Amino acid sequence: MEALGMVLAMGVVIIFCRALPFLFFSRSGEKGGASGRLIGFVEKIVPPVAMTVLTFNILGASFKADQIDGLLVLGASAVTAVLHLWKRNFLISILGGTAVYMILCRLL
Repeated sequence: MEALGMVLAMGVVIIFCRALPFLFFSRSGEKGGASGRLIGFVEKIVPPVAMTVLTFNILGASFKADQIDGLLVLGASAVTAVLHLWKRNFLISILGGTAVYMILCRLL
């Protein structure tokens, strides 16, 4: 009985998570209403925040696992940041940082 309750609760949460974007992106918020302002805020703030959290997460995990690996990840992250600031191209910066990391792993 407990398992059935858990399955039902998870099902409700999954359906809610699937329906929530449709509620946010409904046509009623296009005219600059509260929903439109919320979407604008989310579009502006969430991507940099998510990237920052992911960056600190990988750096922290790398330094916990091994100091050398942490330095490799830190170096590759610095290359990625420099490439992005220079070229302003996500693909170049990600591929460049990944290539530097792989080369450093092979050399060290």
